[in-house]
Amino acid sequence: MKALISSLPKIRSRWIGVLCILLAALLMIQGCNRGDQTAAGGAKKGGKRGGRGAELGPVPVVVGTAIKKDVPIEINAVGNVEALSVLSVRPQVNGQLNEVFIEDGDFIKKGDKLFQIDSRAQEGQIRQAEANLLRDRAQLAQVTANLARDVANEKYAREQATRYAALFQQGVVSKDDRDRFASSADALDQLVLADKAAIQSAEAQIQADLGSIANLRLQLSFTTIYSPMDGRAGSIAVKAGNIVNASQTDLVSIAQVSPIYVAFSVPESRLAEIQRAMARTKLSVEAKPQDDLTPAERGVLTFVDNFVDSTTGTIKLKGTFQNPSRNLWPGQFVNARLRLAAQLGAIVIPGPALQAGQDGSYVYVVKEDRTVEPRPVTPGIRLENEIVIEQGIAVGEIVVTEGQLRLAPGSRVILPGEGGRGRGGADTIPGNGEGRGTSGGSGAPEGKKGTETTGAQKKAPPGI
Repeated sequence: MKALISSLPKIRSRWIGVLCILLAALLMIQGCNRGDQTAAGGAKKGGKRGGRGAELGPVPVVVGTAIKKDVPIEINAVGNVEALSVLSVRPQVNGQLNEVFIEDGDFIKKGDKLFQIDSRAQEGQIRQAEANLLRDRAQLAQVTANLARDVANEKYAREQATRYAALFQQGVVSKDDRDRFASSADALDQLVLADKAAIQSAEAQIQADLGSIANLRLQLSFTTIYSPMDGRAGSIAVKAGNIVNASQTDLVSIAQVSPIYVAFSVPESRLAEIQRAMARTKLSVEAKPQDDLTPAERGVLTFVDNFVDSTTGTIKLKGTFQNPSRNLWPGQFVNARLRLAAQLGAIVIPGPALQAGQDGSYVYVVKEDRTVEPRPVTPGIRLENEIVIEQGIAVGEIVVTEGQLRLAPGSRVILPGEGGRGRGGADTIPGNGEGRGTSGGSGAPEGKKGTETTGAQKKAPPGI
């Protein structure tokens, strides 16, 4: 019994501790429920925040004005610079590389001398071919002379054969004499034909010699290698003194960098729009390196691929740039911008003003009484720091660009640089002639009216 009595204080203290913990938990749950109710009350109508925002005083914001201007319709993409032409220089004859006339990375012009290959073998072959030509021409002259001699002999023999045939008819000579002279005339006739064939053979041999000489001279010209186009040389792969093989040894590569291509891809959904614009005029393309220091280059769209890439849903385009300053370099990534047309008289607002809600895009518009309202809008194309509004905003309306997270429908705002409110405690848009502040255009003048405005601010209820 005494032990039970002595343990009662301990049991009582334990129950008191448990009750305290339960009480604290109930208080925390009640506080959370109140917070949820407050948040739920301020979240009505598609993303309203801070239902009591209007009771917490003016919210400082940054604003911008909706303006009307002509906006270019453009397509932005990441492009890759491609050389207009890239070729690999290879020798067309075998031999030793005697001289190299360029350095690594030189800019060269068409016709510049690049390499010199040993040409002594080709020169010796040309001299031999020219000697053969002289020999064959001499043979032609010889067979031509033989033809003239044999023609004369054949003519004399034919006359003799005719005379002896007449004498045989008269019984003066024998048949054997007649046949002998006739046979001799026929033999000389065939000899004339052989001489003519020899002349044709000699003439053909001369033509062959001329062709051989022309080919050897062409081979000799291949020993000096010239640049076939303007461009920039790469690294020289073979130095002087090495043996090079025809059509096998790569000496250097040349890339044409002026003009130059910029290739980029656009969504296939823009293809019809691009084709319509190309039917009207040449489309301009702007390419700017990604370092933000190099000025943009301008060119024209010259190529549209003949198929759409089914794996990416894009189509490849190419713009041609003159690239006189050589800011564009083969293999370089650039920001490409294709200009299709211009949207005249578009309404434009600063890009940060556009917000996204459950019901779509909207902006906070500052009204004349210095309160804001969320306005549903239909956005159009985006520019660098601006966006076109197709519907929902009028020219001259003021929209909030910073501070939207603290706003709710009906919230009062204060603009940068303002130090006062309008009469009756209501702030007004600067320059509307209804209030005076540091940014007011035609507010109350200094003096008595300024004092009244200050008094109105003091009389305004708390939180306004």
